[in-house]
Amino acid sequence: GVSHMSDQNEFIHESIGTASRAGDGNGNGKSLGDLGNIDLLLDVPLRITVELGRTRMQLRQVIELQQGSVIELDRLAGDPVDIFINERLFARGEVIVVDDKFGVRITELISPNGEKGAA
Repeated sequence: GVSHMSDQNEFIHESIGTASRAGDGNGNGKSLGDLGNIDLLLDVPLRITVELGRTRMQLRQVIELQQGSVIELDRLAGDPVDIFINERLFARGEVIVVDDKFGVRITELISPNGEKGAA
């Protein structure tokens, strides 16, 4: 199905709710959401990685790399890039320039079950 940002937010909140059970040692689990501490989790830093492409090289080729060497990747110019959150594929997008810095415009969200959906 088509995945929208609100669906992603619901998934994130559901995941936080189920993954953040804290027991008191007596088997009485309490959710951080139940304790009103969900705001604490919203400030947890996440690693965002954008992958332009991949390639395989033999050790011999890697040893020969020097300044100015070119490494050819498996994607064509203009192909979508993969966007990972904590090493998990989250979306695909197109590379753009924002105020002389690279950015990525999300063009497709990847749902947790692997279904693709347009952004």
